[in-house]
Amino acid sequence: MREQHRITERKPLLKEDGTLTEEGWATDLLLEYDKYKIKASWLRVKEWDFYYIIDQKRNYGLTCLISDVGYLGLMEVCWLDFNKKKIAHFDTMSILPRGKTGLLPHTGDGRFSFENSKILMKYNYSLPKRYITIEAPDFRWEEDEWGLTADISLYQDPDLESMVRATSWEKNRKAFYYNQKINCMPAKGTVRLGSKYFEFSPDSAMGGYDWGRGVWTYKNQWYWGTASGYLDGKSIGWNVGYGFTDSTPASENMLFYEDKAHKLDEVTFHLDPEDYMKPWKITSNDDRFEMEFRPLIESKNKVNFLLIKSDQKRFFGYFTGHVILDNGKKLKVKDFLGLAEDFYNRW
Repeated sequence: MREQHRITERKPLLKEDGTLTEEGWATDLLLEYDKYKIKASWLRVKEWDFYYIIDQKRNYGLTCLISDVGYLGLMEVCWLDFNKKKIAHFDTMSILPRGKTGLLPHTGDGRFSFENSKILMKYNYSLPKRYITIEAPDFRWEEDEWGLTADISLYQDPDLESMVRATSWEKNRKAFYYNQKINCMPAKGTVRLGSKYFEFSPDSAMGGYDWGRGVWTYKNQWYWGTASGYLDGKSIGWNVGYGFTDSTPASENMLFYEDKAHKLDEVTFHLDPEDYMKPWKITSNDDRFEMEFRPLIESKNKVNFLLIKSDQKRFFGYFTGHVILDNGKKLKVKDFLGLAEDFYNRW
């Protein structure tokens, strides 16, 4: 067990030399990200906004991503049916966006969008609501079911705490990762797949938001797991992960219960790299997060262009186990839908 540094004051994220002003964790986005203070090539700057929305009762979900990693932009939408153990996704790329996709430097009020001949994605934030609009006419779900449209709002309670972490790489302190994960946002809206309509209701569906900005080193591998939903009528979720940047100042591991954050220390993912569909074990060194993750649906994305390689393995499935809050209260969960991943990138 170790003491993790908590950031408590608002200030710029970066010093004039491009290094972080402060490293550690927080429950709000206190450090101000300014891309123009980065002291690195645009090839190294990585930015994305990723959402997942899962209905724990109806057993379906949606993910959407807008990303800009300098030389490439990726926009993706996925639909998940946990009853059928089926996933369908559609993506499109932009070449050499060089950070001009328009992603916001914060997670507060604002709007941005991406549109080409294949997809329209809009993120419009007027807190406490986050609105997501998607139109993908070439999205294919069933043999004769074409087209996806989504109109969804997420409610972010003003008192909702989140996971924020600012850390750098030991071998290069001008390389950093600034990240906010917002769990447990009730979701409302509809998704149309061809002629079929699906509803997200805030009494059973919740969303999570992964906001990432930074300058990355060339080669990295990380593990991440997250979930959001209700337990006996109360909101619960978690963010666990590790594998890149120097985590000495703080880990990204946190529980969320009734809007409040509960900080964890280190976690470890125990899995079989020869068979990812076998159950995983995710454990913490403070014994406050003990889970089995049973994959149901696999989502793979693999790219190999000589100098650029990406091997992304994301799985959706059931978490079963327990968590322990700061006050020592033990909460048990069973068959709780979420996601876990093992990503390797050389970019």
